[in-house]
Amino acid sequence: MSARLARDWELNRLRLLYAAMLAAFALLIAQLWRLQVAQGARYERNLARQSIRRVRLPGPRGAMLDRNGQPLAENRPSFSVTLYLGELRLSKPRRVSLADHVLQVVRRLSERLELPSELTERDIRRHIQQQLPLPLTAWRDLSEESLARVAERLAGEPGVDLDVSAVRVYPQAGLACHALGYVGRAEPAEDAEAFHFQLPEWTGRAGLEKVYDSALRGSAGGQLLRVDVAGFRRDVLDEQPVRPGYDLRLALDTDVQRLAERALDGVQGACVVLDPNTGDVLALASAPGYDLNAFVPAIPRALWQTLMDDPARPLLHRAVAGVYPPGSTFKPVTALAALQSGEFTARQEISCPGYFLLGRARFGCWQTQGHGTVDMLRGIRYSCNVIFFRAGLACGHEAIADMARRAGLGAPTGIDLDQDSAGLIPDDAWKRAAQREGWRDGDTCNMAIGQGAVLATPLQMAMLAATLAAEGTVRRPRLVTGLRAPAAAVFQDIPPVIVRRLDVAPEHLRLVREGMRDVVMAEDGTGRKLRVPGVTLAGKTGTAEYGAKGSGLKRGWMIAFGPYEAPRYAVAMVVEEAVSGGSTVAPRLQQLMQGLFPAAPAPGGRG
Repeated sequence: MSARLARDWELNRLRLLYAAMLAAFALLIAQLWRLQVAQGARYERNLARQSIRRVRLPGPRGAMLDRNGQPLAENRPSFSVTLYLGELRLSKPRRVSLADHVLQVVRRLSERLELPSELTERDIRRHIQQQLPLPLTAWRDLSEESLARVAERLAGEPGVDLDVSAVRVYPQAGLACHALGYVGRAEPAEDAEAFHFQLPEWTGRAGLEKVYDSALRGSAGGQLLRVDVAGFRRDVLDEQPVRPGYDLRLALDTDVQRLAERALDGVQGACVVLDPNTGDVLALASAPGYDLNAFVPAIPRALWQTLMDDPARPLLHRAVAGVYPPGSTFKPVTALAALQSGEFTARQEISCPGYFLLGRARFGCWQTQGHGTVDMLRGIRYSCNVIFFRAGLACGHEAIADMARRAGLGAPTGIDLDQDSAGLIPDDAWKRAAQREGWRDGDTCNMAIGQGAVLATPLQMAMLAATLAAEGTVRRPRLVTGLRAPAAAVFQDIPPVIVRRLDVAPEHLRLVREGMRDVVMAEDGTGRKLRVPGVTLAGKTGTAEYGAKGSGLKRGWMIAFGPYEAPRYAVAMVVEEAVSGGSTVAPRLQQLMQGLFPAAPAPGGRG
């Protein structure tokens, strides 16, 4: 081959090599463009999915304050010792697993801090497997003494820190426990799938905590955490702050609530105190109760079972969910119905020999020797059964039922609680459905004195007392009077609500009120043990039998309002095991009234 041909061959080989190299570079550039430009967004998403963790942070619950600003439910700071496993991993020996190393650190800290270890090896391994980017809590809710030791002895300890969180606390312990309610662990949030981790969040389980849960709970925030290839936390990329819940201002008065609960000391029963001018619930007491702080952060299973098995039923909110025959405290309703019907007059007198005969049936008066000749005013004062048997038969059970329903009985009151029993005002339709027989005159006699199938809650009877005190104005019981947004300075008021007027003649209402005044203020009134020096009160006692006939089991009742001339308080109290309303309940109610009127001026009205 000539030299020229040899050179041409070499040049062609070089050209082919250059062309192959150029093609390879072009292919490499195209592949890089495809990876970094055309498909870059997808790879970035995959990288973010593998290295970013979203954590949901619950918002602190709002507080509940009484009408004077006293806290009834709020949050306190809870300090915990937390371990950051990413930092502890750097200090562990090569041949020791992370779980074993963390366990050794916990045991060493336990000795230094003089705190018993709360973590087991199983807890540590579960955290590593399921929540590795999050700090591991070693000790929760430290006491002041333990907190001081931690601050003194943990300075500079790598991978160990103090963490603070909000914990629900009830400063008054068990005061108004049934009304306030309690919290429990919440179910996963609706947006749970958008987060890798959710820190514990609480939801209302009873009472106001439950009814106003959406307002109290606040808005959740979140964190974006970057983790390394092993899943350990590296840093916080972004954070959305949490928003605290709304604060509630309650109508409850801490001092009045405490008086009501003391008046129930040692018995099973309930007491309700209302402001008849607004419907505000100043006290809502049920006995026995329980310490709300025992439910935080979670009630022990053994204690919960004890409360559930207790025959005194401490979890029952008797004031709004307990239903009882109201006995003679129902008689003002019968009096108004009979007088308003025109079938029985204020001056009409009847003779009470101690019993009433209805055919062959004998209905007794509590005063077995009889009250003699009585009219409606004296009938209320003496609580004579016979005149109310006669008055009830004169106007009929429909008129009594209608008056009772207009006064708020036989239906939920509308109070802001999850338990608001309707009670029962029976009629012919109810009896035919429940007992498959029609209404009889004997049913009317029982109904007229608040027995038979009549049932009411203490709150409903307090509403009746408030309606009589307010001269016929029926107001909805108001438990929450205002809401305050986070960072707001003032509460947004919730106005009182007038439901209706009784629409009865003023003279009939006046007669019933005067009779109730005589119940307390007259020397021979059935409620004279309620009297408080310097204040004129009005009331009505009641005793209702329950259980097997002849068992002697009785509920004791009393409703009252005062001062008579310008009422500020309307009260109802029931004691489940009583001798009578006048002997059992009136002295307890007097104790409450003495607290409400500690230094009343001399009464200006009749005494």
